[in-house]
Amino acid sequence: MSTRPHLSLAQRKRQLVSDELTEAALQLLALKGFDAVTVDEIVAAAGVSKRTFFRYFASKEDVVVQFLADMGADMRSALAERPAGETPAAALLHAVRVPVTTCAADSERALRVVQLILRTPALHARFLERQVQWRDDLAEELAGRVGLDPETDLYPRLATGAALNAFHVVLQRWSASDAAQDPVALLDQAFAVVARALDGPP
Repeated sequence: MSTRPHLSLAQRKRQLVSDELTEAALQLLALKGFDAVTVDEIVAAAGVSKRTFFRYFASKEDVVVQFLADMGADMRSALAERPAGETPAAALLHAVRVPVTTCAADSERALRVVQLILRTPALHARFLERQVQWRDDLAEELAGRVGLDPETDLYPRLATGAALNAFHVVLQRWSASDAAQDPVALLDQAFAVVARALDGPP
């Protein structure tokens, strides 16, 4: 479930169209492969015009990038909502667990999308690029929790980088197993490895 703030009616309408386009595109791309799908096929599946597609996205790659941007926004919101007294490791685990829980809840659909991203070089590169932005956004949020400056103190970016690295490794393992493994359990195992470093003195 998204933790993004409530939207106005106009924004909700735009979000609905964007979501329908994203869903149609991701499913087609995952089923047929990134290079095999055209924008014409995406708009036909979504039931909208090509003009509408380009009002929201510059390319089919941008559909996936927006999906990743939304994922990052949800993680930051989840981190911001954690109790103030919670340890950094616990707070970051809950934040990163948001997209992982989504994968577990709809594993067939999510697996196709994750495998699409991890197995398509251009999309994997954008995924890694997005993780840098996620790290910086989460570091800013974490820094406020622990009273540090994200621009001058190393700890916030190192801690959030470790959390996101655990997230990435879990997605890779889950994807390679074709969803045979529980991604939430994998994430808990990964955080058991990094928690001591995350909760150590800044």
